[in-house]
Amino acid sequence: MWVLVNLAMLVMATVFAGAAAVAAYWLMLRATLELMRPAAVRTVPAVRAGLARGTAQLIRAFDPRRHEE
Repeated sequence: MWVLVNLAMLVMATVFAGAAAVAAYWLMLRATLELMRPAAVRTVPAVRAGLARGTAQLIRAFDPRRHEE
């Protein structure tokens, strides 16, 4: 009987530790993505004279900062 109780406690401890590990991994992944976001969203200033025809309108249409609002 005590063997089954010990086995059940071991299984419950393993499940709890696994859930804690998954939660910690998820939080670290979210924090990493939040810290990387400013580097990924940074845009390079466009030189107006060097743009092909219609490029300025495309830049304004697909600007990620415009769609955050």
